[in-house]
Amino acid sequence: MPEQLSQAQIDALLNRMNTGGEVVEPAREEEPDKAKEYDFKSPKKFTKEQLKALDGLHENFSRMLSSYLSGLLRDFCEIEMLQIEEESYYEYNNALPDNALLGMIDFLPEEKKYSEAFFIMDISTSIGYLMVERLLGGGSTKPFTPDRDYTDVEIAILEKVLSKATNLMQDAWGNYLDVKMPLRSIETNPRLLQVLSPEDTVIIVMMNIKLGSMTGNISICIPAENLEEVIDNFSMRYARSAKKQDPQLERLKKQWILDELTESSLEIKAVLDNCQMSLKDILQLQVSDVVMLNKDIKSDITVMVDNELWYTAKLGETGMKKSIKLNKPVE
Repeated sequence: MPEQLSQAQIDALLNRMNTGGEVVEPAREEEPDKAKEYDFKSPKKFTKEQLKALDGLHENFSRMLSSYLSGLLRDFCEIEMLQIEEESYYEYNNALPDNALLGMIDFLPEEKKYSEAFFIMDISTSIGYLMVERLLGGGSTKPFTPDRDYTDVEIAILEKVLSKATNLMQDAWGNYLDVKMPLRSIETNPRLLQVLSPEDTVIIVMMNIKLGSMTGNISICIPAENLEEVIDNFSMRYARSAKKQDPQLERLKKQWILDELTESSLEIKAVLDNCQMSLKDILQLQVSDVVMLNKDIKSDITVMVDNELWYTAKLGETGMKKSIKLNKPVE
């Protein structure tokens, strides 16, 4: 018998005892089924925390890519994360259209303990044709998806755009891992891609892109086997605050910035004193009038650089010109 009986079970037992009926063990209350469905053909390999870190990485990438496309295409571009999910490569490849814009991206970690891999970036065909039209001087915002493959000229144009996109992706991944991510090639027929086994598990990053009045999708396919090797770098609470930089390049960068700043123009002026006068007195001022100040002629004056107080100085003459001699900077 169960350790605890419900009130209905207790009443049933008392009634049977009073009527002389056979006392039987009351039926157990059915417990809710706590088992969860699990597909052993495609087991989940990553935790929610790891997928959340991957989501943050691609959120940063989407912001950089939207800024780049906005300036390149002369129109407002917004890219936002939709979801990250695990599935088989067969499901991902089968969902792609017959005519697609696929960027094959090499994943080359600098540390030898990690294996080299590749990513697949799929961009909606309508967005691809719109980018070509904008880069060639067009201004249409209506959906334009011709029923044909990309020409060689269009592929060459889009290759420049995707190369820049892979550089931005490399910067996003660089916060967690030292890696190079060059664009290998552009493919337009997903049915001919035999890069993974159909049963292999992949991570699919889905993003929505809005360019003007047109919307589309961007998906990134990441092999789960290679991601498992580097996912431990995402377990850090914060991304690496400082990446390793070449000291020589850092010195050249600082020198270049300093050289550019030294060519900038700033206004510098010497102020003898500040005084206040009524508007009536100002309107009556004439040439050769004397204005009384509250400061001795031999006292220090102030030197302003872009309306900021920087130095004290002495007033004097050099030849036939008025001049000042800087005393010290003002803290």
